[in-house]
Amino acid sequence: MILIFGGTTEGRKAVEVLEEAGSPYFYSTKTGEQDVTLHHGQRVDGAMDGEAMRTFCREHAIRLIVDAAHPFASQLHQTIADVAAELQLPVIRYERIYPPRDPDIEWIDDYSDLSSLLSPPSTLLATTGVQSIGKLKWLEKEGVKVIYRILNRESSIALAHQQGARDDQLCFYPSDPIGDSPHVIRSASHTGDSPLEADAILLKESGISGGFVEKVAEARAKGMRIIAIKRPEIAQRNRPYCVICNGPYGLRRAVERLLPEFFPLHSGLTTGTCATAAAIAATLRLLNKDTQPKDIEVLLPNGETIWVPVGYRDNYAYCIKEAGDDPDVTNGIEIRAAVSLGDSRPSPDPSLDGGEWLVIEGGEGVGRFTLPGFDYPPGEPAINKGPREMIRKNLERLITPLHTGRGRGLVCRLSVPGGEEIARRTFNPRLGIEGGISIIGVSGIVKPFSEEAFIDSIRKCVNVALASGTNRVVINSGGKSERFVKALYPTLPQQAFVEYGNYIGETLKIIRELSDASVNVTLGVMLGKAVKLAAGHLDTHSRKTVMDKAFISKMLEEAGISIDISDMTLARELWERIPACGRMPFARTVIRQCEDVCRPLLPGERLTILLIDDEGEIYQ
Repeated sequence: MILIFGGTTEGRKAVEVLEEAGSPYFYSTKTGEQDVTLHHGQRVDGAMDGEAMRTFCREHAIRLIVDAAHPFASQLHQTIADVAAELQLPVIRYERIYPPRDPDIEWIDDYSDLSSLLSPPSTLLATTGVQSIGKLKWLEKEGVKVIYRILNRESSIALAHQQGARDDQLCFYPSDPIGDSPHVIRSASHTGDSPLEADAILLKESGISGGFVEKVAEARAKGMRIIAIKRPEIAQRNRPYCVICNGPYGLRRAVERLLPEFFPLHSGLTTGTCATAAAIAATLRLLNKDTQPKDIEVLLPNGETIWVPVGYRDNYAYCIKEAGDDPDVTNGIEIRAAVSLGDSRPSPDPSLDGGEWLVIEGGEGVGRFTLPGFDYPPGEPAINKGPREMIRKNLERLITPLHTGRGRGLVCRLSVPGGEEIARRTFNPRLGIEGGISIIGVSGIVKPFSEEAFIDSIRKCVNVALASGTNRVVINSGGKSERFVKALYPTLPQQAFVEYGNYIGETLKIIRELSDASVNVTLGVMLGKAVKLAAGHLDTHSRKTVMDKAFISKMLEEAGISIDISDMTLARELWERIPACGRMPFARTVIRQCEDVCRPLLPGERLTILLIDDEGEIYQ
């Protein structure tokens, strides 16, 4: 079992990650007032001291703690650290992402530091939470007017009153804010809407998810003095059993490592993330030959960072591709990066590489685009926009002194030994990518059997199909149905044939989005998927829908066929049971039902549906 301490935006994100596993866990908050949906988790409400936490962990066989509590909940963090050490439990600290400390903000360590900063007749807007009211009352005695912004909850208002705050001193956040809140400065008072005037604002260094950036921007726009309390050090940091993460991917990977059985399937890394890790490692060694860390911190596109293992050889660094439980032919390959000083010259596309300071090249085993339809023109290495941007953003954190101090930039050359052979087992030949694999990845992380990744690959295939100039795109569930349908369209280029897997609806939506009315679509479908589609299921995966015998019986009746299918287990058995004279009427009934489902996604007369039997006969 896993125990999450939440009540925060990070707590919500932790719930989303753990829910993907379908395994039970506990979610603990102090007040029980946070609005969060649990399907597999169980709520635990009420504060826990050390003894209560120890007892709970023992009684419920807790094996891992996720500390996603507020960064300023110092006592809770310390209690978690102490209990985890005593019970020898691993802890994952889910930290927030923090912007760099702005030198124009007045940073303080404690509320007492305000004595030297504020004097009457100042008015201070305190956004530091209801618990801090008692710590600020002394300012009022010195003549400073203080307005307290708190959550609009009965419990928060009651606690504010207990600490001596009056109604006319209170203004409110939403009752359950998610991340930042708009109108931080101008807000509703307890007695009615009114503009809020203050000379200064007091903030906690609450990170991006706490709306810190938005609060600072709004205060600055109103000319307010900005004072911020630095976040406290986390109690678990630097303890051997504590793992730090700052985003959902890092959390999942940490859970997979510390409690492998919690997730039935484990995540992996994209080739883009591996290439980025290798590029960072090679750059660090270029800057300092004695710097060869075994693990590299990689900034992902969503802003979080993860740690990726790397290795080194004479003139390059490398990262081993980790696919997790995703069936990927690139699993275990070595992705290399050789980084060298270059001339101050622009890259082929400065907006996508690093402008004048970074050139990204493709070497052995990295394919090249030979057809239009990609982020880059034919002839360019098959390194997609996402990975290029990842490499640029990660390297620019390292090389500013290098390229500004010496007037030179970097050349990063990626290579994949054996990549050309591996690429033959991928979609690359069909997409017109020759000579090796692609360096790809949108999020940087591969979720096993990722729906997002598969749909993204469909989008790429459709782009290439349209770029080939074809006026017809033929979509099929896989290689078998494609072989049969190709005989009907012998003059179409290979790129015109796109596999949809189970995602019929998503594929039709993509084609409608990317093409105009001059492009026609042929949908080739075999009976198992056809009967699901006819019943209205645009995603035909077995985990989302099963064969509906009652609906099939209605279609048989409409086609004038009377057979018993009560003991049927697979839809393709229908071809054996339906009399030869009834196959065409039944096929046409199925096709008509499929057309009714698909027409809203592809209006007009652009869609042709072909029903294919196991022997390759095609009905239309």
